[in-house]
Formats: sequence, C-alpha cells, structure tokens
Amino acid sequence: MAIPRGIAPTEAHVPFDMADAASALIDATGIIIGWTPAAERLLGYPAADAMKQPARMLLVAPEDAAQAGAIGSWCQAHDDWGGLGRLRHRDGRRIEVGLRVCAMRDPGGDVSWLVSGIDMGSAPAWALSGSLLQAFLTRSPIGMAVLSPDLRYVWMNDTLERYGGLPREQRMGRRMAECLPGLDTEALEAQMRQVLKTGRPVIDYEYRGWTMAHPHREHAYSTSFFRLDNAEGHPVGVCYMGIDVTDRWRARERLALLNEASANIGSTLDVMRTAQELADFAVPRLADFVTVDLLDSVLRGEEPMESAGDTLPAFRRAGQASVREGCPESIARLGDAVAISATSPFACCFFSGEALLDPVMDSSISAWSGEDPARTAKAREFGMRSLMVAPIGARGALLGVASFVRSHHPDPFEGDDLLLAEELVARAALNIDNARRYSREHAAALALQRSLLPHALSGGQAVEVASRYLPTDARNGVGGDWFDVIPLSGARVALVVGDVVGHGINAAATMGRLRTAVHTLADMDLPPEELLAHLDDLVIRLTEEETGQEGVAAAVLGATCLYAIYDPVTQQCTMARAGHPTPAIVDPSGEVSFPELPAGPPLGLGSLPFESAELTLPAGSLIALYTDGLIETCDQDIDVGLGRLSNTLGQAALPLEELCSLVVDTLLTSPQTDDVALLLARTRALGAGHVVSWDLPRDPAVVASARSLAMHQLAEWCLEEVMTTTELIVSELVTNAIRHGVGPIRLRLIRHDVLICEVADTSSTSPRLRHARTTDEGGRGLFLVAQLTRRWGTRYTEGGKLIWAEQDLPEPA
Repeated sequence: MAIPRGIAPTEAHVPFDMADAASALIDATGIIIGWTPAAERLLGYPAADAMKQPARMLLVAPEDAAQAGAIGSWCQAHDDWGGLGRLRHRDGRRIEVGLRVCAMRDPGGDVSWLVSGIDMGSAPAWALSGSLLQAFLTRSPIGMAVLSPDLRYVWMNDTLERYGGLPREQRMGRRMAECLPGLDTEALEAQMRQVLKTGRPVIDYEYRGWTMAHPHREHAYSTSFFRLDNAEGHPVGVCYMGIDVTDRWRARERLALLNEASANIGSTLDVMRTAQELADFAVPRLADFVTVDLLDSVLRGEEPMESAGDTLPAFRRAGQASVREGCPESIARLGDAVAISATSPFACCFFSGEALLDPVMDSSISAWSGEDPARTAKAREFGMRSLMVAPIGARGALLGVASFVRSHHPDPFEGDDLLLAEELVARAALNIDNARRYSREHAAALALQRSLLPHALSGGQAVEVASRYLPTDARNGVGGDWFDVIPLSGARVALVVGDVVGHGINAAATMGRLRTAVHTLADMDLPPEELLAHLDDLVIRLTEEETGQEGVAAAVLGATCLYAIYDPVTQQCTMARAGHPTPAIVDPSGEVSFPELPAGPPLGLGSLPFESAELTLPAGSLIALYTDGLIETCDQDIDVGLGRLSNTLGQAALPLEELCSLVVDTLLTSPQTDDVALLLARTRALGAGHVVSWDLPRDPAVVASARSLAMHQLAEWCLEEVMTTTELIVSELVTNAIRHGVGPIRLRLIRHDVLICEVADTSSTSPRLRHARTTDEGGRGLFLVAQLTRRWGTRYTEGGKLIWAEQDLPEPA
C-alpha cells in the first residue's frame, strides 16, 4: 500500500463514504486475520489465499513499505486514518483506492486494524467523500430529521433546527411534543406511526402552527415522511423532510378570502348594508377594527366625486366592525357624520387616491387622530398599533375611504396585507356603486310610482272608499296595476282599476300614461264604453310608437281596465270592462254576486267593441274592484280565488278599511306572483233633502219662474250666501236652453260637497263660450257662468245634453 505523493500522513484524514467497502482485518504484526467477500471482489484474492498472509503482499512496490509504516505510526497516535492509496490486484494490476484505517482494541488491550477500501476508478464523484454527503444533508434548505421507532429525535439538519428555534442538543432523544408545543404533534406522530407500520411514504402533508423560532406568528409547513429500513428490511426509524410554505399558504388563503368576499360582500343593493358587509368580512380575517366612511353625497344617492378637489367633503360612517363587542374603539355610530383631520392618513389617502400603510402607529397616532382628543384617547386606550387606509373608488369616481386597524393581532400589517385590503375594497366599491346607482334609480321609480298613483281617495257624497296596492316586489314598490276614484259632474263618481303587463319601471310608466288618459277622458263625461274605446285607440297608437322598445310595447299591449260610473242620485252604476275581471257586488243584505258584464277585449287589440251594463245599487251596497293578482296564484285556480273572495266579502258589515285588510290577508297566503290592486267602494244615496228638480216649458217667460223656484229652494237649504250667483247662473243656463235648445227643459239643483245647478234639454248642440265685443248686446252668458262658478261643463245624455255648473258652499258658521 502506498501513500499518494505530496500528502503527509498527518494531512490524509479526509473521511470517505465506506458503505459496502472492501474490508480486511490486520493484527498488530501485520498478518491478515479477516477478509470479506467485498475484498475478494476488489483484489481478486479468495479468503483462503489471503488469510494468515502478511499484509505487505498487497503493496504495489517494495518502497511502499516505508509509507505503510508511516501510516501505522499515524494510526498509533490517532486511531484512524483516511486517504487515497494504491493496492495490487492478484493479477498484478494497480488499483487506486480510497482507504479508511481504524484501530480496534480487544478487552486485553491488543490492537488490530480494520482497513476498508473502495475502488476510486468506479466510484461516482459525489461518493468520494462522506463529508460531502454530510454537508449535503446538514446544509440542505429542506428541513430533515431522523426519529427512532419510538419517535425520538436521533438526527436533524441545520434547517430543521432553525425551523424549531431550539438548539439541536435540546431535541436529541426527545419527542416532538416536548420540543414543538405550537404544533399539532399528535397528528404528526400519527402520520409517522402509519409510515412505520405500512412502509408507505406520506407526501406533502400540510399543517400550521408556531415554533420557538417565531412564537407569536403562525407558519405553514409541508412535510413528507418515509421509513428507514436496515439491510434485512426491518424498520430502524422514520425520516421526515419539511419546508416552510407560509408564503404559498398565505397566497392561497388570500385567494380563498377574495373568493369568499365575492359571496359575502354585495348581497343586497343597499349602500349601508354593503359597507357594513365589507367591515364585517374584514374582521377578524384581516384586521381587528374596520371603518367604512362614505361621502355624504353617495349616501344621498347623488353622483359621486370624479376628483378629490382641494377640501375634504362631508363623510358619514356607513359601516364598522370590531373584534370587541359593540365597537368600543369607534367615536361614531352608523350614519353619523365623521370629522376628518386634513393631515391624517385618511385625508392623504382620499386626496391621493392611493392606499397607505402605517405598520407602526406609535409615532403617527397624533397625525391620524388630528385635533380630536377623543380619537387619540381611543387609539391609545385600545392599543391601536398598525393602520391601513384604502380609497373606495369605482368607475373613476371616489366614494369614500376604508380604514383597517390592528390592536389585538400581534403582527403589524405588511405589504401583502395592503394588497389584500385594496382588492377587498375594490370589490366592495363596485357593489357600493351598484347599490348607489340602484338606490338612485329606485328612488326615481318610487317617486314616479307615487306621482302616478292617487295620494288620497275620496268618493265625496257618492261612495266611501278604501284601497290596497301591493306590488310583486313589496320592497321596491314599483308595479303596473292602478286604481282611481274620479269625481264627475252631477255628484257622480268614476271607479277605475287597471292592470298593465309586467312589473318595474316600464310597467309603472305605462300605467301612468294610461291613468292620465283615463282622467282626461273622464273629464269629457264619456260613458264607460266610449271611454274604453278611446283608451283602446290610444294604446294602439302607443304600441305603434314604441315598436322599437319591446319592454314598453309589451307593457302597454294587452293591458286591462274596468271603468264604472256611480250616480248617487239615481243609485245607478254603469260599468264596462276591457279584458278585466268582473267586479264583486255585495247588496245591503250581504249577498255577494259577480254580475255578468260584457267582457270586452284587452286594450290595444282593437278587434271588438266595448259594451256597458247598468246596475241598480241601493245605498249601502259594496263594489269590489281588483286586479287578477288577488285571485290568481300559482297554487290555486281562479275559481278558488273567486270563492275565497266571495266568502270574505260576505263580512261587508265590517268597517271598510278592516274589510280591505281582511281580503288581502285571506287571499294572499303565499308569495305574490303578480301585482295586486284592490278598491272597495260602499255606495251612498242623495235623497230628496239633497236633490230637487223642475220640468219647465220652452217659454222665455219661464226664466223668472225658474229663478224664483231656485231661490226658494236655496232658502230652505239655508244657502242665502250663494243666492245672487245662483240666480244669475239659473237665469243664464235656462235662457240658453230656451234660445238654442229644443223640447222640454229640466232644471235640477244638487246639494252635497258643492252646489250643482243643471239644465237639460233635448238638443245635442254643444254650447260655446264666446268673448263678446263691447258693442254686442249679448253673448256673455256662459262667460259669466265660467267666472262665477268653480267649474262648468256639458254632459251628453240619451235624450240630449245637460249643462252643469258647480259652486263652492259657504263655510258653516
């Protein structure tokens, strides 16, 4: 055996990996006393030929004996040696080997030498040195450890030592639970026991917790376990390798958090609710205390600011949440105005439009609190230590600012936390802006709806009325059904109910147009069938005009309507309907009926004429007008609905408002599928004490008699204050009928809310209001009537026409 040139024995101590090396045992005299099969494979000598032979037979040249003696001297002093050398194969060739020489002493103190060698010509480069493998294991960026079968540490590398935060010597021989109190060691040991039992490795097992390296901060780790077996295949331990995946875990957690935020923020189209959802979601996931302050103009539904400007606008607290019950950190309640310091991070964020991070607030509490000592006191009282502020902006407009504070959480905010806060606020901002836009549109729709429906119904002396209006979306309150009570001439009243196809703003707008048209046509004193015919023509024109707007055209085409006129003097009710449900009539005895009215087509079809029917309704009768949403539901037939309506109306003796509520509560027992309108009217009658009439001949001399009859009646009614004007009105109207009319004349006075004077004749000639010249001797009659009365007009009857005029009654003494 020879020592390589240039390497002294004292320097040749580099260790080699001797696993599966050729080995020989040499006694103190240099005789081979042990020989392994690996040695036979390496040098070619069978054990029988090598045993009892001097070891010098293995040297390449005689001069190598001196070098071997030097190695022996080294080993005497140090007990081992390692290095490179040359040995001779049995066939005479030279073999370069890596050698390890170790001293072995028996109990008597005698020394023998274990010489191990590997063929350097066939060994890979990385296997040259055991120190290289040791460096690889020890310095690996992956934490590694070996535990005994009873799960006690027997080895670990530097990385795992850093992860645990305890020196290696404090962990050797101990269980995980004794060294890692911040981890779920029971679950980890369960994994290792399973690996020891089955031999199947566990790959990428993830868990979270803290270690002594960072006792106040949670980390995430990914660990793999595999079993270590000896040459006989028996388990001798378990190895685990782990890496810190905290960054990966946090990124995944943030992504999951954002996905969760999408489902939790913006569940309603309400600005305040959405702002509160942002605060509720961020606590405690991201912060310990969160406030959401929105521009006052945003909460009012106005357009937001496109730029911050030079001065801070007014803010209001729209949402707040805290890990402490009741938000004791807050100086404002929801809806309160919030005072902001112009030098605070809040103001800087708003003016710059950029999110700000203040990891440690100790030095900036005063700037953040401004000149408000209460806010400063709150910040110090609750230990607010880290702050983030993010602007709330959407579609290029500023809506407000969100603030995130940590006081209970031990770690300050980081840059990644700010990115997460910005993303959360950006998603919430879109929902807030959508809610703001919806609130504005909804407010406009409600204003439109309120302007289109009657604010107060009055049937005067003709009927007592009560009503209910329930749109399908009760919260939004916008629908296409409508009802109305319209006062007509002669103390009569028109009762109307209609139904436009669909719901929402288009239906409401269409309903408003139809309701306005009905009012206009009602002022013309048209009979019901003629009014519906004119309304049908209007709908046909509207449908043609709105051909390009499907929503509007669909809403107006197919609308239904019922129009009824009740006369308290004659107690007659004339009705006509356009595809609308038949009204319910309850007579004074309580019997309920649904009169057979000609159906008529829905509006806009223009295929069939409309017909009316006349009913006699004594005083105390009840008329129920409704839309189909009251009697038609998805779970019942229309006949069932009509039967329930009939049974409920059988209690007509109830006060009208109570009866109205009872009908709604009884019939609407399931969620609505259509808008509902209900109008109840209880008839009244004007008897002899309120109405008087006279038939007069067509003779100019009768004018004086007509005046006398009228004045006598006014005296009986104690209406002396209106005698003068009434005398003039009677004189002009009777004279006009004599001069321009034909046939007999009828004078009638009606006293109810107003005083009505009517003059009827058999002519259909329409009177015309003239403006007489100063030189004309006549032509001023109707002009004077128009000046002296509240209103006047003409109504056509079956036998001719009727001119009427109304006067306000004097206030009672």
